[in-house]
Amino acid sequence: MAQSQSQVSALIVGADRLGNIPDLLRDHNIAIRHHISGRDSAHQKKTPALPSGTDLVILLTDFLGHNVMKTFRLAAQRAGIRVLACRRSVCSMQQALDQCGYCKACPLRANDAARPETRVSCKRRGAPGGLTLGM
Repeated sequence: MAQSQSQVSALIVGADRLGNIPDLLRDHNIAIRHHISGRDSAHQKKTPALPSGTDLVILLTDFLGHNVMKTFRLAAQRAGIRVLACRRSVCSMQQALDQCGYCKACPLRANDAARPETRVSCKRRGAPGGLTLGM
């Protein structure tokens, strides 16, 4: 990735441990700003305030309940922050990043910078598993 591109700050929601995911994200110039397990019952009841400077919210769907996903997705939507939803595995995260514009070779990254109001949905592009990235 070119040095001129700024680093993306991400909030990860779901799972107690991230395994090798931080290394993968670092390779894609994405820094983990904060990690929330999603186990706290308060996350289900009210829309949380996202940390300032967050550019991307990553939801690890196999470790989250529907209500927690809904509250964080709503918070990101209200703040105009992109949401990436995938399973907690390096393979699934790599696939989501490749198909949704956060990889080195993906032409969507350049196109998305030109049109920040657009929503890229890998599900519409025929991606397996319904991986989505949107505003």
